[in-house]
Amino acid sequence: MVVRRRPKPLLIFLVATGSFLILLAAVYLFLASPVDRNDHEMIDVVVPSGTGVSGVAKILKENDLIRSELLFTLTVRSKRDLYLQASTYQFSRDMSMEEIIHQLSSGNSYNPDAITITFREGERITDYADAIAEVTNHTTEEVLNTINDPNYLQELMSRYWFLTDSVLQEGIYYPLEGYLAPDTYEFKDKDVTITTIIETMLDEMESELEPYRNMISDNVHYYMTMASMIELEGTNTDNRKMIAGIFENRLEANMNLGSDVTTYYALQYPMTSDLTTEQFATINPYNTRASNMRGRMPIGPICNPSLSSLEASIEPIDSTYLYFVADKNGNIFYTNTLAEHEAMVQEIKDKGDWIW
Repeated sequence: MVVRRRPKPLLIFLVATGSFLILLAAVYLFLASPVDRNDHEMIDVVVPSGTGVSGVAKILKENDLIRSELLFTLTVRSKRDLYLQASTYQFSRDMSMEEIIHQLSSGNSYNPDAITITFREGERITDYADAIAEVTNHTTEEVLNTINDPNYLQELMSRYWFLTDSVLQEGIYYPLEGYLAPDTYEFKDKDVTITTIIETMLDEMESELEPYRNMISDNVHYYMTMASMIELEGTNTDNRKMIAGIFENRLEANMNLGSDVTTYYALQYPMTSDLTTEQFATINPYNTRASNMRGRMPIGPICNPSLSSLEASIEPIDSTYLYFVADKNGNIFYTNTLAEHEAMVQEIKDKGDWIW
């Protein structure tokens, strides 16, 4: 006769409890999981000031961002010293409940009214003024008036070591030309002040120039001007360094720099237009093609250059070349004499690669 032992009550309890906990964990994991792992679309969610935990849960549920209001509420309340912050957030349905809670408790700097402005390398201040006017509540004229305001310029010069008296020379079109760091910036909204935009760009320029301060502080205007020319003449760091070296050679030989891009700036013409022989000969402190500019730099920068061009102006490549020319494909050719240069120009034209 076989005697069957009855399961002990404690064992039954442990098995039942274990099964229940496993089931509970599975339910929790499901309810806390993303509503849709494949939905990455961002949803704007506003949590008004004074909203309680249950109110936040309701807002999230209405936006189909959580599976369970109750679980969300219980989870938040179980975490001591955790507070949900009122703000405007961006959530997506591929976020887990824990991720959403973390963001709500950390706060959020997301601002639906924020604007971004892209200032491109090689563009002029007038282009920058247009870019500002396009997305803010300021006009191009207001921007340029602020940039050229004598009192404001003096204030800036007292704050930024790289803005020297050179930017106030008679004949300078825009004193801050060349000193505004190209980049994409974000600002609070369309009412951002013009001075905030300018000083944000000057702060970035200061950050870029600081590593080279000891090398350029004695004549920073020279390097900024050189950088602006080679920004428009070159296409990458290497050929810009070579071009910078050639300009140095021409200055040492008391030659005209002969940079066409300076003529365009002198006349304030777009680089896409053709110029006549008479226009290239225009007497202007920016125009390095003019007869009175032998051995001289333009009076100031002609665009706002990239960091690559700034580095090239500081560390030019030493060579014997005195001439360079580019074809329409961006290839640059270097020569030592005027005869070699003219022959190279003709060769490029014969190939159909002339830039014009």
